[in-house]
Amino acid sequence: MIIMLNGAFGVGKTTVAKELHNTMKDTMLYDPEEVGFMLRSIITEDIKFPEERTDNFQDLKLWKQLVVQVAEQLRYRYNKHLIVPMTIYNKDYYHYIYEGFKNIDKETYHFCLIAEESTIHERLRLRGEKEGNWCYQQTSMCVTAFQEAEFALRIKTDGKSIDEIANVKECEIDA
Repeated sequence: MIIMLNGAFGVGKTTVAKELHNTMKDTMLYDPEEVGFMLRSIITEDIKFPEERTDNFQDLKLWKQLVVQVAEQLRYRYNKHLIVPMTIYNKDYYHYIYEGFKNIDKETYHFCLIAEESTIHERLRLRGEKEGNWCYQQTSMCVTAFQEAEFALRIKTDGKSIDEIANVKECEIDA
């Protein structure tokens, strides 16, 4: 099984992923940001293609390909269910990764954690982010993007505990 936890930066994906990892058997956490950090340190500006010259490592063509390939290797090598927290609002990238994950494991599920901008900003502040930084700047775009049909199975996290969010049956789901 692969569980994708999507949502804006600061909405609670990683915290929920860790809770699921602690309560579910035979799981491992896989954060595709690590793939992005690796690529960002390897692929310098002078060798990037024009369409890759953005402030988002997800725009590196290799990123989405490697996200799927690494998931495949982790799944087959360690035979664990993957819990994947990620912020992915680009529909094309989302479809590529989701379909790639489905090819690895038919039991692939996507949940999009959502919250009001004020909630997200408060959570960013509490985790030590500087107000106005890159994560803050992405909030409005993410909140809007995650209302699209591709990101159905939305779990509202405002005013919910981690236990309530991780136990989907107790949460309000907007499908």
